[in-house]
Amino acid sequence: MSVATARSRKLPKVFLSLLLPSVGLAAIGSANATTFYVRADGGDANQCTGRSDAAYSGSGTAQACAWKNPNIALPSSGSARIAGGDTLMIGAGSYQVGSGGYMQPIPSGTSSVRTRILGKPGTAPKLIGVAGTHRVLNLDGSSNVEVGNLEVTDNSDCVYNHSNSAAACSSSMPWARVGLYARASSNVWLHDVNIHGLAARGMNAGGLNNWTMERIKLNKNGSAGWDGNVGTGGSNSGNITIRNIEIAWNGCGERVATGEPWACWAQTTGGYGDGVGTTDTGGKWLIEDAFIHHNTSDGLDLRYMDGADGTQVTLRRIYSVANAGNQVKVKGNALIENSVMVGHCTYFRGKDFMATADLCRAYGSTLLLILTGNDTVTVRHNTISGEGDAQIAYGEGASSDKVNVQNNLVVGFPYYANTSTQTLFSGGSAPAAKSFSGNMGWKVRTCQTGTTCTQDPKLTNMTLAAFDAEPLTGSPLIDKAPMISGVSTDFVLQPRPSGSANDVGAYEMQSGSTVPNPDPTPDPTPTCTRAAPTLTLTGPISAVAAGSRNNYPITVKNNDSSACSNTTFSVARSVKTGWTGDLSTSTIALAPGATGSATLSVTSATDALAGTYSVGVGVGSGVGAIHTRNAAIIYTVSPAISTGLTETVYASKTSYKAGETVSLAARVLKNGVAVKGATVSFTALKPNGINKVILSGTTDASGYARVSFVSGSGPSSIGTYKLTAVATSGSLTTQATTTFSVYK
Repeated sequence: MSVATARSRKLPKVFLSLLLPSVGLAAIGSANATTFYVRADGGDANQCTGRSDAAYSGSGTAQACAWKNPNIALPSSGSARIAGGDTLMIGAGSYQVGSGGYMQPIPSGTSSVRTRILGKPGTAPKLIGVAGTHRVLNLDGSSNVEVGNLEVTDNSDCVYNHSNSAAACSSSMPWARVGLYARASSNVWLHDVNIHGLAARGMNAGGLNNWTMERIKLNKNGSAGWDGNVGTGGSNSGNITIRNIEIAWNGCGERVATGEPWACWAQTTGGYGDGVGTTDTGGKWLIEDAFIHHNTSDGLDLRYMDGADGTQVTLRRIYSVANAGNQVKVKGNALIENSVMVGHCTYFRGKDFMATADLCRAYGSTLLLILTGNDTVTVRHNTISGEGDAQIAYGEGASSDKVNVQNNLVVGFPYYANTSTQTLFSGGSAPAAKSFSGNMGWKVRTCQTGTTCTQDPKLTNMTLAAFDAEPLTGSPLIDKAPMISGVSTDFVLQPRPSGSANDVGAYEMQSGSTVPNPDPTPDPTPTCTRAAPTLTLTGPISAVAAGSRNNYPITVKNNDSSACSNTTFSVARSVKTGWTGDLSTSTIALAPGATGSATLSVTSATDALAGTYSVGVGVGSGVGAIHTRNAAIIYTVSPAISTGLTETVYASKTSYKAGETVSLAARVLKNGVAVKGATVSFTALKPNGINKVILSGTTDASGYARVSFVSGSGPSSIGTYKLTAVATSGSLTTQATTTFSVYK
């Protein structure tokens, strides 16, 4: 294959259509249907009939003019003013929805004449949910409906039920909970709709049958992009077809003034964060040309497909990156092809209200396949990378399942939970019959039989934070994959093959086309002069209680001369043993003269003694000692407030064999005297730092509370446990900690 010099586009052209306004709407109608109009200068239901696209004159009733709000067509109570098969055409402008309750469901049309709720061609009208309304668009029981060319949002930065009061919604704020609600809904075409900034969910929709969604955005909704849990009857059926969709930054609020995401949170603190997540569901799902990124839990979670022989998930040209859980998760029969998945699952480390336990859920595997028996899953012509345990993981199912992995490129990175080891090409406990052919791996811990893992794939960018899957000139991926019937295009819709054979991975370089060359070596003149960077560490200095979290901004300036190349500075932190110190990033790449920033979040131990402690950061680079700098600041722990209540806690032994009974006890005293009837809550944090054993006891006349449990034997149960016992007697509370271990 001939390759030359310029870069082809990064995403399919269809992705770009997500950024464009709708330029036309389908013409589906009937001589018996009526078109009604809404415009910002219209009148109310008494003033205007809604049957003319004209402004209200300012006087008179029952005038031939448009209504001023879609609420008039579908009031929260009383009869709807439009009927099944009618069209409601909404003009440009902003319309508040929900101040008197949410709109009633859109009346169902027929299989030949849909009811249509449409924005006029051009700039999409904005429907703004207010007054905490549960939903802006209501398709509860609505079938044979078309909804298109609309923007749906609210007018508040807040996030529904957020754990931090500064981000949570209040009754005085102009917010809405859900952008589009649907249940028991069939034959719906949703197109050219931008749903963003809702306090909870962009879409809350389940029990769908034969839905088509095209050119949709579900971004920056406080709980989830699309939550399929609508209670009983949430399983979907028929064909669920989704094309040209962006699903991003869900689990984050949206700043109304700037459109920036903020207050990102996830399940540990009471949030959710999936881009798409369903309850148990059926149906044949086809998703093409989807950009799924920066959601605070899983990107695309179809783990609850029912696994029936007639259900299927087909994914083509999916670009899923930097979601905090799995990038893509499917169950049952599936085909995943021509996609790029980048498992940068620690992206949110130290950001907003994200907890460490929210990062890389389900071990952070980039692509997770759940099997059910008699399933066939084909994964072909994808580029998959990430820092999770396995890039392709498979679980559950039976020996009757088949997993076919063909012509993929898998790039490993240091495993997020143990950076001294690389991630796996693939792995899992599924007993399925697995076949691998035409694949290449790079920097993976294990290499599957028949897979080439010794050649640098030479991609445009192979850092996790800026991964770019397009091959460079001379890449060994080119013309190295076996031909596969039925695969005729690549990730960017270029013809496949182009040349003597297919290319490995998501991209197919075109004969006579141009691809990027690596950056040339910088001109050695003028002379590069290296200099020590400027490093500052600032933050709170006032005393805080033991166990408090302080955030310390870090600033690094690259003082090298302009002739020097860019430098990637490594960032490290120093905190007292037993304390937690989380860096928002471990590297900062800077051009000469540029300044970058990071954040160090420090949480002291809950039993830390009053006093001052040093917290430090350091930077360095491959240049050497000239780029090494350190900075420190003081973390002050305030004296504990004495309650007169004291406690000691201990295990009967320092270590136990797996499966052995672990006996725990705590003694509670008040001013040196045993306390009877105190409640003691025992929490044993397992060695994996995530799972816990929680027990409760009551002190006897000697002040002792005793509990026990049988230790597990799985990987999460082997190692050192941290035991915390919190004792409460009346209004007084105290706590104590200790450790013990479990071995095999």
